[in-house]
Amino acid sequence: MNWTCKLLLSAVLLLSLTMGVRAQEVGQDAAQRHHPPQDRLLHEKFYSTWHMPDNPALGCCNDADCYPTEIRYVEGRIYARRREDGKYILIPSQKVERNRDNPDGRNHLCAPPPSVSAVDTVYCFALGGAT
Repeated sequence: MNWTCKLLLSAVLLLSLTMGVRAQEVGQDAAQRHHPPQDRLLHEKFYSTWHMPDNPALGCCNDADCYPTEIRYVEGRIYARRREDGKYILIPSQKVERNRDNPDGRNHLCAPPPSVSAVDTVYCFALGGAT
C-alpha cells in the first residue's frame, strides 16, 4: 500500500473513531434529558393535558415534542436547551406556563426539532418548581 493510501485510511479510521465517541456522548447527554422510566406516565399525563399559555385552545403538542431541559438566564431572559442540537433558545415570556404546577420540579420545553422549524419555535415552557 502506498503512502497516500495509508494516510487516507488512517484519516478515515480516526474520523470514524471520533464520530463514534461523539455519538456515544450525544446519546448519554440525550438520555439525561429524558424522563426516568418511573416518571414516564406522570409526564405523558402532564403533556397530554398541557395547553399553550398564550392560546389555551391549542395543546402544547405531546410527549414527542416535550422534554425536561436545562436553562440559562441571560440578562433576565430564559433560554432553554433544545435536545436535538444542544442550542439554547430564547423562551418568549408568553410561552411560560404560569397557571399550572410542574409534575416533577424540572424545567420542561415543548418545541419542534430544528429540522422541522426554520426558526427557534417554542410551543410551551414550564419552569422548574411551582410556577
